[in-house]
Amino acid sequence: MSGWTREGYGGTGAGAFTPDGCAVEVYTRLPVGDEPDVVAGAVRAGARILELGSGVGRVTHPLLERGFTVTAVDASPQMLERVRGARTVCAPIESLELDERFDVVLLGSFLVHAGDEDVRRGLLRTCRRHVADDGCVLIQREPEDAHENVPRERKVPAGVVRVVSSAPIGPGVRSVHAEYVFGDGTWTQTFLSRPLTPERFEIALAEAGLAIDTYLTEDRTWVRAHPVRT
Repeated sequence: MSGWTREGYGGTGAGAFTPDGCAVEVYTRLPVGDEPDVVAGAVRAGARILELGSGVGRVTHPLLERGFTVTAVDASPQMLERVRGARTVCAPIESLELDERFDVVLLGSFLVHAGDEDVRRGLLRTCRRHVADDGCVLIQREPEDAHENVPRERKVPAGVVRVVSSAPIGPGVRSVHAEYVFGDGTWTQTFLSRPLTPERFEIALAEAGLAIDTYLTEDRTWVRAHPVRT
């Protein structure tokens, strides 16, 4: 394990880890989901995208293949070393200050559910600060049952991802423990999550100067928001 970690976050296994406990090696093995399709269906072709929390580029690379221009931001230099074809910026998302605006700001990976409310506020302010007046922000929310029916698992190529536990540790905050099991090794991650009701989510957006345009998926995990002009 390398570098510093945030309180309540951590991981075990071989290789480098991010401050929030993500194993770089694990993210090189996990498949991309429907994120590129959701993004492509929600924004204009060829848009300039600011991807916050890009990791190793699981979503970045399919977006590039679809003709988008992507600036990939992550706090982990080890993650960004795996990104190809995109401009990369190594910086904490919540304090990012780029002197430019983008057609689309993408906040995936359930980052909006950060356990620390100040971090969440910083993430959403970064989204608002970098989106063009006529642009949009795409945010990935946790499924409504994210912390139910635990433990559970899903198969991935050559391995299994298990959510082992999700336990309350304070007002509105849960500690989640996950395992990533492959034939040649096992990694773990512990992180904090703050579930948000739809009402609380909308309040959080409003505080940052954003408002929901539409929910993009039937399960309401993907949201398109627009900047509120003042």
